[in-house]
Amino acid sequence: MRLFDDTPPEERIGDRDLTAWPSRFGAWLATAAVAGARWTSAHSLLVLIAVIGGVLATTLTGVSAEIYDAVEDGDGVTGLDRPALDTAIRLRTPVADQVATWFTNLGGPVGMTILATVVTVAMAVAWRSRTPLVLMVIAVAGSLCMTTVGKVLVGRVRPPQSDAVAPFESSPSFPSGHSLNSVVIAGLIAYLLVRRQRHRRSRLLTVTVAALFALAMGLSRVFLGHHWMTDVLVAWTLGLAWLALVITAHRLLLTVQRARAAAGSPTPGAVDPRTASTG
Repeated sequence: MRLFDDTPPEERIGDRDLTAWPSRFGAWLATAAVAGARWTSAHSLLVLIAVIGGVLATTLTGVSAEIYDAVEDGDGVTGLDRPALDTAIRLRTPVADQVATWFTNLGGPVGMTILATVVTVAMAVAWRSRTPLVLMVIAVAGSLCMTTVGKVLVGRVRPPQSDAVAPFESSPSFPSGHSLNSVVIAGLIAYLLVRRQRHRRSRLLTVTVAALFALAMGLSRVFLGHHWMTDVLVAWTLGLAWLALVITAHRLLLTVQRARAAAGSPTPGAVDPRTASTG
């Protein structure tokens, strides 16, 4: 089955034109992208922007690690971490522990990989679009890189096993990979969906579900004693930053493709039988 690029209706979210850049910086980005696309394909430009964004995001991870080192106490625990863990311990029950463990497993390397793959393939097949596949690969690759870099740079020890719920984890604690990946993957799925939803209420529901999923995933890590609260807070921040970069890169791709179409030189393969007239 052949997959295609985005259709014109997917270039909007409600009344918002994704190829419009009202801010001065946004307009500069769009102009630079269109100029750069004269020397390469639109999709190659997307990959290049994603790589540059990935470097920036990874640098941001390193900066966050330095900030963390500057504010942590001698025992590696900030003033927020211990109270949050103590609250989680008081709230635990056998049923709550079991439910939280099941849910957090959904956000683990196996569970999140299966979830992301199934949803992405379903969207690609249903829409006959390559966009979900391309963006998800870029988003996940950057998310994993940021998680790995953060853990290596900080090497923070997880909460004591006496305060955690089994099964225990031994990898470095900072940042929370579950939290970071859930923000990126749920956020990207929401972005892909709202571009095809024509009703504001549906878009609001989609964004709300994605936000609650990422929020609950992060809090489950603290509840189970698998991460400190600051591990989760920084992971959420990094995930949002990377998600914004991926979405911006995709919007620049759409901008380049529209500019080429307006100039009479559309991107190769842009003719899409899904929207072509059959008359």
